[in-house]
Amino acid sequence: MDEPFHPAQVAAWRRMSPAEKIEIAMAMYWEARDLKADYLRRRHPDWTADEIEAAVREIFLLATT
Repeated sequence: MDEPFHPAQVAAWRRMSPAEKIEIAMAMYWEARDLKADYLRRRHPDWTADEIEAAVREIFLLATT
């Protein structure tokens, strides 16, 4: 990201407890999994729910940065 964070956002993060930050991170993680599952459902309409979940699990297991 080339632009620095807005000072109001930085202040909000600093006010958060570690538990709140973890809660937000976990919510983002599960939302990303839901978005990936939705994408796979549209791309592979013939896949079962179990196949979608297995694919999502594998994608997130093997994800790298």
